This record gives sequence, C-alpha cells and structure tokens, in this order.
Amino acid sequence: MASVASTAVFSPAVSSPKWRSSKPQRSLANFRAKPVNLPCRRPSLRVCASVSAPSTELRTGPDDLVASILSKVLETDGGVSLKPKEHQEVAEVASELQKYCISEPVKSPLIFGDWDVVYCSRPTSPGGGYRSAVGRLFFQTKEMVQALEAPDIVRNKVSFSLLGFLDGEVSLKGKLKALDYEWIQVIFEAPQLQLGGLEFSYGGQSEVKLQIMYIDEKIRLGKGNRGSLFVFRRR
Repeated sequence: MASVASTAVFSPAVSSPKWRSSKPQRSLANFRAKPVNLPCRRPSLRVCASVSAPSTELRTGPDDLVASILSKVLETDGGVSLKPKEHQEVAEVASELQKYCISEPVKSPLIFGDWDVVYCSRPTSPGGGYRSAVGRLFFQTKEMVQALEAPDIVRNKVSFSLLGFLDGEVSLKGKLKALDYEWIQVIFEAPQLQLGGLEFSYGGQSEVKLQIMYIDEKIRLGKGNRGSLFVFRRR
C-alpha cells in the first residue's frame, strides 16, 4: 500500500506509454524562470573632435567708436577727472577713428559750426591757466566752446564762475589757415576777459597748429602740434 500511494501522487497506477515522459510535469503556476545573465554592453562613448574655424573678429564701425569715445570723455570736466589708463583708452579709440577720417578734412564744410570742447588730454591746452590745477581752485569751468565760421574765422570761449558766484569768460578770435589736407594753423589775437561788468584785453597774439584726425556730423578729433588730443562735439 505504501508503494501504491506513493506512486498515485504523481501518476495513475497504469504504465505510461513510451511517448510520454516519465518525469513529473510542472505547472506553469509553479514555474520560475531562472535569470539569464547576458553580457552587459556598455554604451560606447564617441569623442567627436570638432575643428572650429577661426572666429571672425568683430569689426567696429565709426558709429560705435564715436559712441565709445563720447562715453569715455563726457562728464569728466574736459578730461580732468580721468586717470592715466583712461586717457590711454581715449587715445586708442581716437587712433581707430582716425582710420575712418574722410580725405582732405580741412576742405570739408563739416568743420564749420559750433563745437563743445568735451575733452583734452592736457587740461591747460584749452583755457590756459584758468584750467590749471591752481586755476581750477578759483575758476569753475562752465563750458568751453570753439566756433568755426566760414571761410576762416575761429572763436574760442571759456566761460567760468569765479569762486562760485561771479561769472566771467575768456574769448579768443583767430584766423584759420590750411597747411595741408589735414593740418590747420590758427593765429589768435590777444585774449578778451569779461568778469562781471568789466571787459579788457591782455597778453598778445598766440598761434596753434592742429591736425584734424576725424570729423563727422557729431564729433571732431584734433591733435595739437605738442601732442594734445582734443575731442569736440557739435552743439
């Protein structure tokens, strides 16, 4: 009995046909798939060496250079408050602008008109002693103007306030002469000083030579024969 009961657990007591497997069948419910370990394939890293073409330098046109130089010199008391490095930056922009100057600028009608002197690399070049370190302690500069009238008249004017309460101005009248296609010479008469209700002349004639480095509808750049750099802005 024990042997029959043991056999009945898996199959009937009759003999199995030859085509039928004698091994016990497993139900799908009890089937557990064995994990298959497949070789792990790591994603390949592709290193793409990109050869970039040399970057094209941004070309700065005259309009950008004009805006740049004005941003550096305006509100600086004509350049007095700038440090040496900043003066150098102004000179570098002026040098770039010179490349765009029209041919024979002294013959251009653009030179005529009223110009504010917004910058000079040497404070005493426009205004003389009134713009020196000592002079500025007493004379507060209000404006510096140069007017060029056709065909050959130049008028310079520096207006100031003496000790903050007495207005005055120094003016010069001169005659312009073209030396070549970019250099001009101006011979000035004796300066005229107006202070309060007083007006008188002093000193004698003076002479300056100025190279027109660049000119357009907005600004004019000039360099004196002693190396002073001027920036004029059209009024």
